[in-house]
Amino acid sequence: MKKENQQTESSILMRLAYLLGTEVINRRLEIPEKFGRGYCSGFVFNEHIRMLVSNYELNEDLVVENPDIDVSKRMIFFKFQNIFPKTEMLKASKQLEAIPSVLIGTSRVNTDDIISIHTNTATINIEVDADYLKGIFDLSEKSLVLQSLLQNMQPLLFEQMIYPSLQKIVDEIVNESVDETFKLFFLRIKSEELICRLLMELEKRDEKHLYALNGHDVQTIYKVKEQMLEHLEIPPVIRELAEGANMSPTKLKRLFKQIFGNSIFNYYQGFRMKEAARLLKEEKLSVSDVGYELGFTNLSHFSRAFKEHIGMNPKQYSRS
Repeated sequence: MKKENQQTESSILMRLAYLLGTEVINRRLEIPEKFGRGYCSGFVFNEHIRMLVSNYELNEDLVVENPDIDVSKRMIFFKFQNIFPKTEMLKASKQLEAIPSVLIGTSRVNTDDIISIHTNTATINIEVDADYLKGIFDLSEKSLVLQSLLQNMQPLLFEQMIYPSLQKIVDEIVNESVDETFKLFFLRIKSEELICRLLMELEKRDEKHLYALNGHDVQTIYKVKEQMLEHLEIPPVIRELAEGANMSPTKLKRLFKQIFGNSIFNYYQGFRMKEAARLLKEEKLSVSDVGYELGFTNLSHFSRAFKEHIGMNPKQYSRS
């Protein structure tokens, strides 16, 4: 039984429990009240794949040495974010709603031997051995994105939006009540289903060339994205974004598309229309008010853009 526990319990979870002066019970750590609230669950399914589910708030950040570093293995990580139900405080916020997404990357993006445990974390992290996945697939005719990710020879990062069928699997991981006898088996199958579906999505990307990423470039691209989405009423101007990022317009456009799988303007317009849909349904604003608030001077143009992204015109959507 002791050997079984050593094989299936997360080392990082045990290290965190030690720092918080508590213990891991059934692979789950409850955050002590004096440190915050919430929980963290860790599962080592086998030598190829492991998962960490975190949904907690801490009073202050912690830094934990990573006991799972294995330089002989080349791991691919899948980090699911904005996938838990929102707290009442966040529901009341008027800020742009965070869209569920998953970061997919090679371990070479971040090779630090420490892990920062942030004060507010709501994620699911799945790590899988790249060589294990390569042994499953015939990559000879697959996309450059999928080949490069599974070869794991350079630092790469991709972000993929989570559509409803993926969210359903995530919800089953978090909420399904499963007897302890079957829990590891159940969660491993769900984890592998998520990985498979995400690899199928990455296979659709048509990049002809991929550029190795460094931490500074990744941070810069995400700052550009955040800056752009904070002002949905102002269409992005590539030259201005590039100047602010201290990048050439060409580099900015190619790295943005590589990470997000879409051009800067199409990505912006997609979020703009999602916000329009939210304002129509949740805030009950009129079509004209929504259009003007999001920077449209021509409501016919707004209606065409909305229908292109949402599938119906804004007036129909507000009544549906």
